[in-house]
Amino acid sequence: MLAHPEVSVIMNRAVGCGWEVAGQLGAAGLGVRDDPGGAGVSGMAGQLGAAGRGVQGGPAGASAQAAVSTAVSGQPSVRLRLDLAYDGAAFHGWARQPGLRTVQQTVQDALGRVLGLPAAPRLTVAGRTDAGVHARGQVAHLDVPADCWARAADTAALRLARLLPADVRVPAIGSVPADFDARFSALWRRYSYRVCDDPAGADPLRRHDTLCHPRPLDLGRMNEAAAACTGEHDFAAFCRRRAGATTVRELIQLTWARPAPGVAVATVVADAFCHNMVRSLTGAMLAVGDRSRPVSWLAGVLAAGIRDPAVRVVPPHGLCLEEVRYPPAGELAARAGATRRVRPGLGQDPASEVPNPSRPTT
Repeated sequence: MLAHPEVSVIMNRAVGCGWEVAGQLGAAGLGVRDDPGGAGVSGMAGQLGAAGRGVQGGPAGASAQAAVSTAVSGQPSVRLRLDLAYDGAAFHGWARQPGLRTVQQTVQDALGRVLGLPAAPRLTVAGRTDAGVHARGQVAHLDVPADCWARAADTAALRLARLLPADVRVPAIGSVPADFDARFSALWRRYSYRVCDDPAGADPLRRHDTLCHPRPLDLGRMNEAAAACTGEHDFAAFCRRRAGATTVRELIQLTWARPAPGVAVATVVADAFCHNMVRSLTGAMLAVGDRSRPVSWLAGVLAAGIRDPAVRVVPPHGLCLEEVRYPPAGELAARAGATRRVRPGLGQDPASEVPNPSRPTT
């Protein structure tokens, strides 16, 4: 929320690594508000207007965010990118939740210790995975004092490996341009969903990342049905609606292949995903593949634009975030700006669309 022009809000006071954060932001007499709701803003938070017109907690431009950190702390900051992989089986999803084990809290706590910060930093993530969903190619960013990073840079990856539990890894961590935003700069995200359609031959060692389907699947039928869903569509029929959020997405790829006998793997690529979108699409395609539904059924559900109770949302454990792709450094800011522009529903007046507060999810 925007800080009131007459009110300055004292932020969390922290002393460490030369970063002393205390309250009031400069020239315009405008307050800074931290983002307790976890909207994904790294570190301090905010969006600084060009003329000192306000600081907003929540998703923010990378350059403005760095400016806030420096302006408030009086110390230079650096933006870091983390590449993450995790087994989601024992996590209650990505997002931090009181009293529950989540990937975000686990990684943030470890980062706070490795970087010598007085409190755990806040990570902005490319896609908030649900409970039970895995990742090989998750990406996050955060802002930290430059002197903290200078001291920790050489050993950070190794120390994180020692501190983190075995079901989460940070294979890479390093500084990136201030315009890099793990969420908004992404060009696309690629997920896979793994299914075994030979129950007798199912590998028991893969039961935590593979759905066992009781009937044989015809991948030709599934790929034919999937072709009707690629491109830009309103995926309301396959998403859990959220107030003010658009369900229009560009589905770049939706294909099935067999990497081994008895195993079928879906590859799903889109600019972003609505909540439960991948798992709902997968459930619908399984019904086509085992001949419970005709090939044309998937296109009909998509066109209807409403949730169909016949569409099964498959379990999360077969789903994995494989990769997030970003543009070259010089195009990061432009991509983030384009992503923030809300896409109206198909056939809807762009001026009538409410800004989308949701994050890319599965």
